[in-house]
Amino acid sequence: MTRAYNFCAGPAAIPEPVLQKAKQELLNWGEIGASIMEMSHRSDAFLQIARDAEQSLRDLMRIPDNYKVLFLQGGASTQFAVIPMNLLRGKTRADYVRTGIWSHKAVDQAMPFCQVNVAADTMDKGYNFIPEINSWELDSEAAYFHYTPNETVGGVEFNFIPDTGDVPVVADMSSNILSRPIDVSKFGLIYAGAQKNIGPSGLTIVIVREDLIGNAISYTPTPFDYAVQAKDGSLYNTPPTFAWYLTGLVFKWLKEQGGPEAIAEINERKAKKLYAAIDATDFYYNDVKPDCRSWMNIPFQLKEKNMDQTFISEAAENGLLNLNGFRSVGGLRASIYNAVPEEAVDALVAFMAGFEKKYG
Repeated sequence: MTRAYNFCAGPAAIPEPVLQKAKQELLNWGEIGASIMEMSHRSDAFLQIARDAEQSLRDLMRIPDNYKVLFLQGGASTQFAVIPMNLLRGKTRADYVRTGIWSHKAVDQAMPFCQVNVAADTMDKGYNFIPEINSWELDSEAAYFHYTPNETVGGVEFNFIPDTGDVPVVADMSSNILSRPIDVSKFGLIYAGAQKNIGPSGLTIVIVREDLIGNAISYTPTPFDYAVQAKDGSLYNTPPTFAWYLTGLVFKWLKEQGGPEAIAEINERKAKKLYAAIDATDFYYNDVKPDCRSWMNIPFQLKEKNMDQTFISEAAENGLLNLNGFRSVGGLRASIYNAVPEEAVDALVAFMAGFEKKYG
């Protein structure tokens, strides 16, 4: 069977070698006579799978020893509320930067728990740029500062890590985690839904500095208390075991590629090729300011708006899947995460040229 090139924003592409490995082990993992999906999350076999996955992630991201790594249920949207439950630590205010749909949702979910100071906001300006940091209105007494380094819908990406002094930085890295090296020590907490750049849906990674946990608000549900989950090795409640296992395979695959340093070079090449194809003609366009264009999610428009569905349909016929834009904004979008090979972008660029020649 010939597999198509999958540009879905999430659940997204998973490396084919990972899927092949999972296929081989689906019915009988490690000769135990049962599937991973049938295995107790407290069995010695699964505990080893869990430890291996965490160590691989620590190796890939060079996570310092004073950070806990949690493998939790739910997506990043769940963390929008769980974060203030855990990180307010007796304070009443938190800083947020709103640069797209997902950071907007994070702001909305935090409001029932604290006073949200929107330190910078592009909502009324089209969500197509990152405001200069010297224009932000930061609160030095905030419990934490939250931002979304990469907005999957608008295709806007920060090219810097904000310096907020003593206020811990919290980052929703769902769509760009492991796409390049980062300095974890500059963050108080990093969280990421797995279904974009790590693995299957249903699992969320939380990387949190130890000194920030242990003082959750009194009505925090026990499974949402980071300190409880850290103490129990993310096993307070039954975790998404198969997703955890598959994520561990993705981490091993990424190590084999050379880690974030090597994958960053590929990701940068992929993005440059696609942006070059968009910018080379007025048939396509992208209105994100060039200095904050995403490597991972590239939205673009056709000059003729009524041609979107034709483009999507003909692309699918050519093995290029899921190029439709986010449901609330329309247009087109190519998500080119780690698992999307460079030849997929080459194929898309070639299709775009042919489509323009046919309809331009």
